[in-house]
Amino acid sequence: MIASLRGTVIGIGLDHAVIECAGVGYRVEATPATLATLRRGEETLILTSLIVREDAHILHGFSSDEDRGMFHLLQTVTGLGPRLAVACLSVFNAGELSQAIAGEDAKALQRIPGVGKRMAERLILELKDKVAAFAAPEDENAPAPQLPTAAEAVVEQVTEALLGLGFTDRVAQPVVEGVLAENPALDTAAALRAALTQLGRK
Repeated sequence: MIASLRGTVIGIGLDHAVIECAGVGYRVEATPATLATLRRGEETLILTSLIVREDAHILHGFSSDEDRGMFHLLQTVTGLGPRLAVACLSVFNAGELSQAIAGEDAKALQRIPGVGKRMAERLILELKDKVAAFAAPEDENAPAPQLPTAAEAVVEQVTEALLGLGFTDRVAQPVVEGVLAENPALDTAAALRAALTQLGRK
């Protein structure tokens, strides 16, 4: 199993990045929050999980071991595969998912694209007693501080990520601009989470 990659980021798409390691480019599918931590031309270390299917070997990438662990745990739920697990982690990080599941907050879970009432209830039923390891004190869930990024660049990157999740530009951009207007110091990953939270309330 390929557990991690260290190399140069040579491409970033809406749902994946290409990381060159020793002359080989690896396509790694990842959430917008993980992709937002990468920069073209820079070296990175990304944690990975290899999904083997009959027709493909797919690498999924994560910026934290907690998110990777939650990705594996989510797939133990009946009827929940890698694609839906990625959708879950595109809206919430591992700690937030743990909180929603342990708190039996089905309404919050239904904000995830592809998760309806039945799947939300199944997540709670099957994982409620298994997510304690992912819980963290509230202050530890805050994004780690990063170097300041120009607000316009953050708006562009976060809007592009939201378009990849299926939101329209007309809906996504005003929300992103509002988030940055309230807190211009937010980095891309934090701004994306804040925008997703607001869009989930609409």
